Amino acid sequence: RGIGRPSVYHAVVVIFLEFFAWGLLTTPMLTVLHETFSHHTFLMNGLIQGVKGFLSFLSAPLIGALSDAWGRKSFLLLTVFFTCAPIPLMRINPWWYFAMISVSGIFSVTFSVIFAYVADVTQEHERIAAYGLVSATFAASLVTSPAIGAYLSASYGDNLVVLVATLVAVVDICFILLAVPESLPEKMRPASWGASISWEQADPFASLKKVRKDSTVLPICITVFLSYLPEAGQYSSFFLYLRQIIGFGSASIAAFIAVVGILSIVAQTVFLSILMRSIGNKNTVLLGLGFQILQLAWYGFGSQSWMMWAAGAVAAMSSITFPALSALVSRNAESDQQGVVQGIITGIRGLCNGLGPALYGFIFFLFHVELNELPPDQTSGRKTMEDPTIIPGPPFLVGACIVLLAFLVALFIPEHSKASSTRKHSNSISSTLSNNLDRSSEEDIEPLLQDSSV
Repeated sequence: RGIGRPSVYHAVVVIFLEFFAWGLLTTPMLTVLHETFSHHTFLMNGLIQGVKGFLSFLSAPLIGALSDAWGRKSFLLLTVFFTCAPIPLMRINPWWYFAMISVSGIFSVTFSVIFAYVADVTQEHERIAAYGLVSATFAASLVTSPAIGAYLSASYGDNLVVLVATLVAVVDICFILLAVPESLPEKMRPASWGASISWEQADPFASLKKVRKDSTVLPICITVFLSYLPEAGQYSSFFLYLRQIIGFGSASIAAFIAVVGILSIVAQTVFLSILMRSIGNKNTVLLGLGFQILQLAWYGFGSQSWMMWAAGAVAAMSSITFPALSALVSRNAESDQQGVVQGIITGIRGLCNGLGPALYGFIFFLFHVELNELPPDQTSGRKTMEDPTIIPGPPFLVGACIVLLAFLVALFIPEHSKASSTRKHSNSISSTLSNNLDRSSEEDIEPLLQDSSV
């Protein structure tokens, strides 16, 4: 059931609406976060996002495996519903709101199911373009929504913004119920529910143990972990950082998101395809990691608004990393293993979503960078830090060092695909894992603001 045949466009609409709803809340979120945790704001924000990410790490393999057996549609509905459930609580009860954000991590793995859905409806040679389209749509959803949210907040108050975001989330849920057809063919589902699911598949630690036995998958997983860890921490605190330390106003933050989002779309649709054809998958990954190192270092040392804008342009180019990683491994995934495949990398991403914000919050805390007073809404980008001798963003410099390690590990990723050999030996651990990791890596395509709750 649904409208038409299952296609990439169904997945695109689901992703757009979900993250458009969260993008609207960018400005109200800063206010609620400060009002609820007036002391140690960065630290508390990191802990909340840390719990959410760790729960995603624990649940991702199970949800991926279940979607392989029961179909994608029901799990799209489940993940979108619980991801968006905290939105109306923002104005009802902030404490329940933050508690719900933490607990919602169990089901906050929409991208895992989305990329399995895309794999179901595309041929192997079409998937790179399909992943790029989904990734660009994610960025596009964040191009306009923060600006719209900031305008509505300034003109009509935060209550209206929360109401609009809630309505968008409801529309997304209704779209899945009424318009999204099931993508997993009936013949690929087991005769009895749960027949092909084992506790080993649902155990995220077992998946990680298997990964280390595959010489192709292991360096990719380590690269994903080391590159996504600082990115997750950055996404959880960066807008708060721009507001408190650099002095961005709501309009400036919205404009920043829009510009970086547009540049990311161009990078992932135009430059990515050119680079993949000209220098290959692996070198594109290395180039993206190089941009990420430069971006984080620039954020770390930058103290003026123009530096943030320049670093944002570099950040847009670094968004090519995960689509390139996806291309590197996706061709090894078997059609009946897409959900499990998503689970492995989704689990790594979820672990980063937990550790990254906690790491950044703790480093901000160590360097006494606190949100003691929310600066007035301004658009001049005037710097608010009084002591110029302090490094503005120590967590970003730590992140640059971590990504440098990811770059060194990525040098050891094998150049050639193991698709043909793994499919001939599907019973081997190596084949299962390379298959499992292909599409999982695509889960990490989430470009700007993968966790848009902050």
